[in-house]
Amino acid sequence: MNFLAHAHLSGDNDALLFGNFVADSVKGNELNRYHQDVKNGIVLHRKIDRFTDLHPVVSVSKDKIRQYFGLYSGIVVDIFYDHFLAANWNLFSPVELSEFSTNVYKILAKRFLLLPSRTLRILPFLIAQNWLSSYANLTDLKRVFYGMDRRTRFRSGMSGAVEVLQQNYKNLEKDFFLFYPELIKYVNKQPEKSL
Repeated sequence: MNFLAHAHLSGDNDALLFGNFVADSVKGNELNRYHQDVKNGIVLHRKIDRFTDLHPVVSVSKDKIRQYFGLYSGIVVDIFYDHFLAANWNLFSPVELSEFSTNVYKILAKRFLLLPSRTLRILPFLIAQNWLSSYANLTDLKRVFYGMDRRTRFRSGMSGAVEVLQQNYKNLEKDFFLFYPELIKYVNKQPEKSL
């Protein structure tokens, strides 16, 4: 899962959300330098990633697009699933997506000085380009994929990801709706989530 799903799965705990957001930039035991709630968010992020990577429905989604993206298929599926979450946001949250996104940006900006350097570099772009809400529409999604493809020196083929999504939209959307409710149940059972 990508940024939007991780934020959504953090619930109402700001520190948990912060930890969930920075987790990819925190390696190994570096998490010990953070407050317990932030540590819990980092641990939760890792569990979400592990659950997602091992889930058979996610594997089916990756197989559907592997011919186009090879080793990058997992990353592409994560973003496709964030698109389906954003596009169907009202089924998963009573709060409007724009309001939710603005709140996430405020939580992260308030803790700006605590961000690891890698996360520190992307946060201004995340906010300025409103990544969380922009996953909902295909025009903005195309821009996100183009930027990612550029960072891989166009080896990933991600600049063509929206076209692949459009060709496989219903099948991939079906996969998302099979998978995401199971992920929500899994996350709600985690001890980090209940603190």
